[in-house]
Amino acid sequence: MDKVELLAPVGDLERLKIAVLYGADAVYLGGQIFGMRATAKNFTLDQLREGVLFAHGYGVKIYLTVNIIPHNKDLAELSEYIKQIYNIGVDAVIVSDLGTFGIIKELAPDIEIHISTQANTTNYATVNFWNKLGAKRVVLARELSFNEIKEINEKKNEYVDLEAFVHGAMCISYSGRCLLSNYMANRDANKGECAQPCRWNYYLVEEKRPNEYMPVYEDDKGTYIMNSKDLCMIEYIPQLIDSGISSLKIEGRMKTAYYVATTVRAYRMAIDSYYENPEEWKFNPEWMRELRKSSHRDYTTGFYLQKPNHDEHLYNDISYLRSYDFIALVLDYDKITGVATVEQRNRFFRGDKVEIIGPNHKLLYSTIEDMWDENGNQLTVAPHPKQTVKIKLDCTVQEYSIMRKEKREN
Repeated sequence: MDKVELLAPVGDLERLKIAVLYGADAVYLGGQIFGMRATAKNFTLDQLREGVLFAHGYGVKIYLTVNIIPHNKDLAELSEYIKQIYNIGVDAVIVSDLGTFGIIKELAPDIEIHISTQANTTNYATVNFWNKLGAKRVVLARELSFNEIKEINEKKNEYVDLEAFVHGAMCISYSGRCLLSNYMANRDANKGECAQPCRWNYYLVEEKRPNEYMPVYEDDKGTYIMNSKDLCMIEYIPQLIDSGISSLKIEGRMKTAYYVATTVRAYRMAIDSYYENPEEWKFNPEWMRELRKSSHRDYTTGFYLQKPNHDEHLYNDISYLRSYDFIALVLDYDKITGVATVEQRNRFFRGDKVEIIGPNHKLLYSTIEDMWDENGNQLTVAPHPKQTVKIKLDCTVQEYSIMRKEKREN
């Protein structure tokens, strides 16, 4: 059977390689212009070229975001940019604006076009309209239920695919079209510069009492009336596939390499388990435990099962939950000596008990008994960011394995 695609977010080359190695079928990323995540590192043309070569070597596709809602001045660079990315060989571009769509069709008619969630597609007529214009895929708005997606799938043209977000941060505005950031921070959310004012702490002020700040919700911290929980649909893999979605999309181009590895790995296991035996598929709680070990908010199923109610928001906090620290990325492993060369990401000590996940191995456990710096000096602590450390392990690991440890209580 045709398998559903697992689509991962990547913000730089390291995260691209990790997404590919940990099981993504495709990745989406932004260049340094025209993408919706202006504060992510994003890709230069040379980095994009390297990323395409790496991903294609593993049979993984690259989708490039060109999905800002542009003003006139933004179009000056667009034509040359489209020619450049077409020659690099990206598999598709993600677009939200009709004018941008038209320019791409004129300059690079062979490149596959995907319609961004920014286009707010919520019905089959719009899906078919985009397909008649030449779009190969439509990324559905987040505000749709399983029943609505099924109906779209039944009534859409057979040559257009559906993609939908299944994991990650939710936007309080309709499929990401927000003006709050423009108004409050002079940062255009529709050009990739969102300041996320929906996560801010708000109070109520009465016109004639300008210095009296009253909580909307009875809490000494104020209220977070627009702060949504994170989407998580890993328990509903059969329903996602049955609804007709062709690509399951993870949000998070600004998230860490550890988030990418953990999330892709968990969904890869869940999807592969389904295809091994669709009729008897059962949700494995271990997959959810893995997701909860990366930085996240409390989870919600968004609009898939029903319209969200007050339980789907976080009214008293904006902080992320993080029970584990990503402490090191494995650069190399010597099978003869059992010594791993790692790059430090958070401080760790000799004697720490660690967990290790990797592209092709199950969850491993080890204790750091001996470690040395690059000059062979024995260490008791690795305190410096990006420090190269050699560690004696009692298990076999591979390049791009990730070491983590449970956070210590303060």
